[in-house]
Amino acid sequence: MQAHPRYRELVEAGFAAANFIGDLGIHPTACGPGWVEAELTIQSRHLQQNAFIHAGVQATLADHTAGAAAATLVADGQTVLTLEFKLNLLRPARCERLLCRAEVLKAGRQVTVVEAEVFSLEGGERRLFSKATVTLAVVPIPEQATNG
Repeated sequence: MQAHPRYRELVEAGFAAANFIGDLGIHPTACGPGWVEAELTIQSRHLQQNAFIHAGVQATLADHTAGAAAATLVADGQTVLTLEFKLNLLRPARCERLLCRAEVLKAGRQVTVVEAEVFSLEGGERRLFSKATVTLAVVPIPEQATNG
């Protein structure tokens, strides 16, 4: 599939328009055709009862970043919606900043599959906390979204 001609604009707009993503503090850091990177500075509200980063925070970061990566490859007038995702939590997450890199594995006209990794960089060393596989439907942008 070919990259959307305004993929950077779409990625930035997609993060800015998602209120829950903004509430958490997730923002994009880099993107290209078929991939997006995002980050989150960890605050106490992101932690579960044992002071590890909540699985829901990791899932949200992975899912939204994967959706943004898929959106870089859709045609004008289309968007993506998650159909299904699987998250493997590989180790308890503790760090000051979570990073996520999502890459499209297969982009289709109706369905796209993306892989997302959630990790930290500590002392120049990458520590992988979770990995998601996200399946997304390619759908027309709803009319109310285009008309304001």
